[in-house]
Amino acid sequence: MKDFYRISVAGLERDLPLCKVNDDLYIAGFVIFGDVELTVACAKELLKRAPEHDIMITAESKGIPLLFEMARQNGETTYILARKSPKLYMRDIISTSVDSITTANTQTLFIERKDVEKMKGKRVLIVDDVISTGESLHALEKLVSEAGGNIVGKMAILGEGDAYNRSDIEYLAYLPLFNPDGSEKKI
Repeated sequence: MKDFYRISVAGLERDLPLCKVNDDLYIAGFVIFGDVELTVACAKELLKRAPEHDIMITAESKGIPLLFEMARQNGETTYILARKSPKLYMRDIISTSVDSITTANTQTLFIERKDVEKMKGKRVLIVDDVISTGESLHALEKLVSEAGGNIVGKMAILGEGDAYNRSDIEYLAYLPLFNPDGSEKKI
């Protein structure tokens, strides 16, 4: 059985470990934490395709280095992070729930009033590392809508499984789903 998947994205190659989700489904673990070269290259390629926007948002946590690097390269001074738990410094919180393929339990995403004000009436670009089921994306869309922001684009480094066929999301590369034997699932 093959225990990794080699991917080419933003001109770079990486070997991703195959990770068991359940008895019938494995995913390739794509993590940009600590991989500065990959983060910088993916940010650069996404910005080439990004629509004009006023602010960007991502969900905690794997999208953080990507969004930071995109903002840095684009000369932006701020971005919004939807947190997985409310923090003591957060005031007047709004939230929404999400079920993600990579997390065992239902999660809730939180933003605070100052982030709502940053999005209200603004062009908002939603960014993530991988979009698979679209649940995290849906939660971010809900938060942006509740804040009165106008979603101008949705982007990710990878479109996983069926998500890759969505015409409303911009991706750099496709990431298949896998059978227990390491073969790619047919979509």
